[in-house]
Amino acid sequence: MQWTLVVPLKPLARAKSRLSDTAADGLRPGLALAFALDTVAAALACPAVKDVAVVTDDALAGRELGALGAHIVADEPGGGLNAALAHAAAVVRTSRPETPVAALNADLPALRPLELARVLDAAAEFPRAFLPDAAEIGTTLLAASPGYELLPAFGEDSRARHRASGAAELCLDDVDSVRQDVDTGNDLRAALALGVGPRTAMAAARLPRPEEARGTARTAPTAPHSTDNPS
Repeated sequence: MQWTLVVPLKPLARAKSRLSDTAADGLRPGLALAFALDTVAAALACPAVKDVAVVTDDALAGRELGALGAHIVADEPGGGLNAALAHAAAVVRTSRPETPVAALNADLPALRPLELARVLDAAAEFPRAFLPDAAEIGTTLLAASPGYELLPAFGEDSRARHRASGAAELCLDDVDSVRQDVDTGNDLRAALALGVGPRTAMAAARLPRPEEARGTARTAPTAPHSTDNPS
């Protein structure tokens, strides 16, 4: 089974405010864009992914992510994260109603394509499934198999909210790169320790404390398949 991923990204100027202890105001938009670019590049290189739709109204992010091969969906509802994800999933399924859809966070800069494939393969066994984040409070991926609505419930305590919604919780080993989202300075250091993508490594090198913000860059993944953008 090959999935279409929907990836939400808020305007870069408002992104990653919780990184204020690590990155100054002028650096956070660049970090957020780097996270998204490395996340989407890895997702497009995943053998279980057919294509990626990014829902955003940020013009710069749209251009950069579109150049990678992602389809850009305007955040028409303007009603927050869950409304944006539901809208993007509906856009995807307008032309391909039987497509399996998964929502993936845009802040997974250490994402490995094969680890993502393991998660998606496991999710295919359930009508709806989710993967908790590294802190075991939030969610980094929510999947809906063909015939089932995504029903996103991201936000505070989303792990509990997705479990309460009936989605199966995926308990998998060795998928740390899919669970390590970045909201705080400690999260960023954990991602850097895993090994981030080249754009995040470059952006992190500009941070004021290089001894804490130096990561090992991985080679940018190359998608082994063509991507058919959803309509």
